[in-house]
Amino acid sequence: MRTRRRAAAVVCGAVVLAVPLVAGGGGTARAAGSCNVATGPYQRQVEQFLGRPVDGRQSAADCQAIKAFQAKHGITPTAGYAGPLTWQTMNTMLAQRAAGTTPNKDGQCPVDLGRIACVDLTRQLSWVQDGATLKYGPVPVRTGKDGTETRTGLKRIYYRSIDHWSTIYDVSMPYAQFFDGGIAFHSVEKSMWNPPGSGGCVNMRSADAEAYWNLLAKGDDVYVYGRKPGT
Repeated sequence: MRTRRRAAAVVCGAVVLAVPLVAGGGGTARAAGSCNVATGPYQRQVEQFLGRPVDGRQSAADCQAIKAFQAKHGITPTAGYAGPLTWQTMNTMLAQRAAGTTPNKDGQCPVDLGRIACVDLTRQLSWVQDGATLKYGPVPVRTGKDGTETRTGLKRIYYRSIDHWSTIYDVSMPYAQFFDGGIAFHSVEKSMWNPPGSGGCVNMRSADAEAYWNLLAKGDDVYVYGRKPGT
């Protein structure tokens, strides 16, 4: 069993903010425990994404399917309304699926620097490549929310802490690899599509963060580009 290391550090942004719940609809929802019977502005798109009959009209079954999706990814209010945030989340997932095994098809991430971790904020994707050869990924990530955005540009891993503990947020940050001040790759236990986003760090699923830990080393390059939806 690893020993948890407590390290006093400014992580995932220099300012600690109270993060309010983000509304997931934009319609008139009843209590979070109930189902919103109103047809949302993205009803057809959401129905198609969920494999529901696409008629553009909210049904009880539509509402339950949307609500289950919202609950899985922490979208609030969890009321089954096909609003902007729910569709934004689904649209990001579609962009991630479209990346397939060629996430750097547009050549945005440098291919002349050797081993490098790429972070595309627009698609909320990351991968590791060596030159033009894909070594791992692409995998979904959760980057900084509006106000604590993950900063763009060419960075370099300067500090690694496999059992990092944030005394700022009082949370564990396993497989932390810092590459821009307090911004790091590290694993979290929540959905990668949980809004509104992180405090600046690049959140990852545990298996992906561990793979990055094994693939990368101090001094390796990180390239961050694009813009996270909603920021």
